[in-house]
Amino acid sequence: MGKLGFISIVIAALALVLGQRILNLRTRAFASRELAQKHLPNCVLLKNIYHGSEDITITGDGLAFISSGLKYPGLPSTDVTGKIFFLDMTNHRMKPVELRMPRNFDLESFNPHGISLYTDPSDDAIYLFVVNHPEHNSQVEIFHFVRDDHSLVHLKTIQHELLHSVNDIVALGVESFYATNDHYFTNELLKTLVEILLLQPWTNVVYYSPEEVKVVSEGYYFANGVNISPDKRHVYVVDLLDHNVHVLERKEDNALVQVKAVAVGSLCDNVEVDAVTGDLWLGCHPNAMKVLRFDPTDPPGSEVIQIKNIHSDQPVVTQVYEDDGNVIMGSSVAATYGKKLLIGTVFHKTLCCDLE
Repeated sequence: MGKLGFISIVIAALALVLGQRILNLRTRAFASRELAQKHLPNCVLLKNIYHGSEDITITGDGLAFISSGLKYPGLPSTDVTGKIFFLDMTNHRMKPVELRMPRNFDLESFNPHGISLYTDPSDDAIYLFVVNHPEHNSQVEIFHFVRDDHSLVHLKTIQHELLHSVNDIVALGVESFYATNDHYFTNELLKTLVEILLLQPWTNVVYYSPEEVKVVSEGYYFANGVNISPDKRHVYVVDLLDHNVHVLERKEDNALVQVKAVAVGSLCDNVEVDAVTGDLWLGCHPNAMKVLRFDPTDPPGSEVIQIKNIHSDQPVVTQVYEDDGNVIMGSSVAATYGKKLLIGTVFHKTLCCDLE
């Protein structure tokens, strides 16, 4: 065989492998899925939020915190700086207000992603944990929420080599948390091209405290949302590209042990937990390929999935809401308070609906 023939065979083999990887990616992204309409009553778009509401978390007394303005590689974004909004769910006006940020904080590079709340039982102080990507790096900001004037006081920035590609976070104490890394590599080209095409279960969950930092769970294709059960005994991790929610048992040393995985049939993003019922609520991407190749004339849709009785032998997985993108694009989170449902998005608006 001549040199030219050998090169031709190598090129053909590489093309075949690449074609298979692209086909695999399209399959996992549900690229051929046609979106339907399954709406809820009395849905209204909230005012003031026009550049995403990637994550939403709500206190037990109805105070919602919303991260906005995320700039994430490969996804639509604007030059608007990141913001944190506050919404009192008990107020019938349902109007979000932008929280005042501290002067000693770099607002120009603020790029908020996942968020979590911790309420100190000793004094009811509320701490807001925010995943921040200044210049596309990863770090965690800890703020104290001042209710009287709707402001945040910056307490600490946390950086660590194990927190290299943080997506979401769940607070455990005033300085401790679990966090998901959604990529294995740190290089942008390797993250956004090579890693996605290879599609290997390389991502993980990290435990952080001032005393100890360690990987506590791994083997995810794209570790995304993370949250904790009301009794703090179990942690839920969403694997976006494997279409599963993993149930993990929390040990005394904060290690996590796999219990089971529940299939959701969609590319789910963040997960919120109802503090009363323990139900899981997920904002999902029913056709993720439409998000990646964003076309306003063929917009990405939105989907909300609820999981009841997740610890039972037969969890109940229900599609609560679906839209083809004409109302709301790219849903990333769903959070409830009472009979209200908030649906947040990566780069679009925020929808509030009544639950039937």
